[in-house]
Amino acid sequence: MEHCISRRRLLWTATAVTASGRLLYGQEAPAVVAPPLVTSAAPAAATRSVVGLASGQNRRKNICEALIAIEDQILPVLKTKKYVVLKPNIVNTVNQLASTNVDALHGILDFLEPRFKGPVVIAESSAGFTTEGYDHFHYNQTIAEHKPLPISLVDLNEEGKYKTHTILNGDLHAVPVRLVARLLYPDAYIICSAMLKTHNTVIATLSIKNMCLGAPLHSPQKETKRWNDKRLYHGGVRQTHVDIMLTAQKLQPFWGAAVIDGYEGMEGNGPNDGTLVPSRLAIASTDFIAADRVGCATMGIDASWVGYLNFCAECGLGQNDLSRIEIRGPKLADVTRKYRMSDDIQRELRWMGPMKEVPEKMG
Repeated sequence: MEHCISRRRLLWTATAVTASGRLLYGQEAPAVVAPPLVTSAAPAAATRSVVGLASGQNRRKNICEALIAIEDQILPVLKTKKYVVLKPNIVNTVNQLASTNVDALHGILDFLEPRFKGPVVIAESSAGFTTEGYDHFHYNQTIAEHKPLPISLVDLNEEGKYKTHTILNGDLHAVPVRLVARLLYPDAYIICSAMLKTHNTVIATLSIKNMCLGAPLHSPQKETKRWNDKRLYHGGVRQTHVDIMLTAQKLQPFWGAAVIDGYEGMEGNGPNDGTLVPSRLAIASTDFIAADRVGCATMGIDASWVGYLNFCAECGLGQNDLSRIEIRGPKLADVTRKYRMSDDIQRELRWMGPMKEVPEKMG
């Protein structure tokens, strides 16, 4: 990873702000230690990754089958963990098309039941009030249906446990943000439950963005002083891609498996106001970058457009080269549907161009 860090040495000086974040925010969650990264003589870009792909007319079955296809990748790590954190995507607490369907959770739990006996925590930090989403989307059904698997629902904004992390704001100034502590616990096997969706800032939102923009917290409902660290990620189209990558670096050592539900995807003006695409598929991988790369392919999206995906691959966080991804399931050509991009696509693609600044006047 040193090649990535050295190329962006000036950005990395932002980590000095982490200490000041403790003074700004006060008490954090207890310190956690990242599990050791698995390294090899070959860089990540030279290694192969495995992705499970399933297609059919049943969302729940698709999800479970995609996970079964990669269970040899999951089980050796899962058996070492004390509990599972299942992270859905509730970007909108009332629009079902924009948020994880309960049947996707059922599919994940169907896979876990015969393979894991510990607690499962469904945990989200929605941009709105998370518990409203749990109620509207019937997440409580999972508790009764999957007994004796011990399942609980947690609103991470209300729980309020965090670790500080440094990103860049829209002016490229280093700023601290509060990231969910539960996504940084080495005893947890973290499963991301994402969707296939286009996006109005970063082209596509799949598993990586679900994790990285689900991690920052906002103020609890009863706290009078309102704050929202998620907003700090939306200062500009280039900055957002960089901040997702910086946050992925922080979270990636703790990631377990990515699950992307494409039974009903969203095209156009996602992540909230797009329209339905009946892709009827599911994707699963222990490599979140590989999962998102395959997701882009099934949506007919040029993956070079998705800045954060490329940045993450360049930093060795996963495999972004389709020729080095083993897909277990149907052929990509058989499940690909061309998604319509956001109306803002030309603005979104500006991250690829040079930064234009006003030249300084020389004295």
